[in-house]
Amino acid sequence: MDYREKRIYVAGSGGMVGNAIVGELAKRRYGKPITRSSAELDLKDQRSVDTFFSEEKPEIVIIAAAKVGGILANDTYRADFLYDNLMIEANVIHSAYENRVEKLIFLGSSCIYPKLAPQPMREESLLSGPLEPTNEPYAIAKIAGIKLCENYFRQYQCDFFSVMPTNLYGPHDNFELKSSHVIPGLIHKFHLAKTLGSDDVVVWGSGTPLREFLYVEDLAEATVFLMENLAAGEMYADGISHINIGSGTEIAIRELAQLIKEIVGFKGEIRFEAAKPDGTPRKLLDSSRLANLGWQPKVSLEEGLRLTYDWFLTSGAFENP
Repeated sequence: MDYREKRIYVAGSGGMVGNAIVGELAKRRYGKPITRSSAELDLKDQRSVDTFFSEEKPEIVIIAAAKVGGILANDTYRADFLYDNLMIEANVIHSAYENRVEKLIFLGSSCIYPKLAPQPMREESLLSGPLEPTNEPYAIAKIAGIKLCENYFRQYQCDFFSVMPTNLYGPHDNFELKSSHVIPGLIHKFHLAKTLGSDDVVVWGSGTPLREFLYVEDLAEATVFLMENLAAGEMYADGISHINIGSGTEIAIRELAQLIKEIVGFKGEIRFEAAKPDGTPRKLLDSSRLANLGWQPKVSLEEGLRLTYDWFLTSGAFENP
């Protein structure tokens, strides 16, 4: 099916992921998608969401809207992460059903998997063990979104399904030190230390956990690829409730910090605070199902980090102290 004439709504278009998806649609010469800022449409407000859907009548919906953050934010604002994400996904998915949306893709997170899931993590590992405690509320909200999509298909035959990206980074990320994920947080820390002439940079944890990262523009390309090439029924028939999107490679946080230090040009030392939480020891997705459909990532980690740092320098994300 050619989706280029469809009315596509990208929820969360102001964030890193939504912005990249809007850019990917433009690159593929789709019509201008429907977008709303959080100031224009509060997705936590059911009545506002219902009104929006009944007026705009989108035919395709991509849910990239979410309350997100790193370990500190997830562990500090636990109720907010659970409530906000539950409300966003429930309102959008239900309104999509009521307004007969043709296809909906919900973007989750690899934190849905158990803390000690076998590596690399296959889609079948969902709900097979305890979650990582520091981001359990966020993970539970995302699991609920997956199950909403699955069961709107099972009960109403809606073409709704979920994709699970690995750790993402890139332009338009959140670089705030208190709420960012690891890559934007480290970029900001090293740049600040370089600017101030600091002797060292402190990094949370032991540096030993392994993480997989995907450049956000690769994620956007994969999402549009799946929109064009996958139907919910095909995925659920395979016995899974979502499909992984990863890079297939991983790096220790210690090595990641060293790589970002070199890209930024910081000359001091890196000091690891082992008393701080590490989070899950290892998080690598098995993305073989996506590869079998014909998609592979294009941007290497080093190239992506350089592109992200360049954006950070030119975007105003950093203000000189």
